[in-house]
Amino acid sequence: MVDFTLRAIARDDLGKGASRRLRRNADMVPAIIYGGSKAPQSVSLEARELKKALENEAFFSHVIKVDVDGKNNNVLIKALQRHPAKGHVMHVDLLRVIAGHEVTVLVPLHFINEKSCVGVKQGGGIISHTMTEVEVHCLPKDLPEFIEVDMAEVELNGIVHLTDLKLPKGVSLTALAQGADHDLPVANVHAPRVAVEDEADAEAPKDAGEESAE
Repeated sequence: MVDFTLRAIARDDLGKGASRRLRRNADMVPAIIYGGSKAPQSVSLEARELKKALENEAFFSHVIKVDVDGKNNNVLIKALQRHPAKGHVMHVDLLRVIAGHEVTVLVPLHFINEKSCVGVKQGGGIISHTMTEVEVHCLPKDLPEFIEVDMAEVELNGIVHLTDLKLPKGVSLTALAQGADHDLPVANVHAPRVAVEDEADAEAPKDAGEESAE
């Protein structure tokens, strides 16, 4: 498990103009910490420190410690607002984590054993991912950094659904709580598209012009 800690400064200068000056002049990113019984708190995060943390996939599905003027806050990333053209972070929403209270978080999927997949090695198939992350519900202490999807035994034309995922203890998928019709596909192994098209061409009947030419 990776530990993430961000330093923050409480701020009272609010509004779009203040946020713009903060990003330009101080290389800081405006953010808000909310949730629980405490009032929302506006803070500023160091842009360089935040950028480095965002390079790690686990940052998005991990309880983060935010030090606000010496006081620790356990939070989760709930939303990032990025610049539409430049891509840098313009604002961050941070949700307070309360011990004993369940959280709902998007967790990345890690696909393993794809090269040794039966449908690939024996069937000549190709693996397609239909999901790259899933929404889970659990206590903060049970929050996984990722969930593995084992493709080893998936045969050609086989499909991996949400119910096929092996979840850590105490973790559930929010989609499945909505009913059996939400058991969505996560990945599948299918025949190469070119091969399918070639077979279709071979089986297609020849037209009259082609028959007469023969």
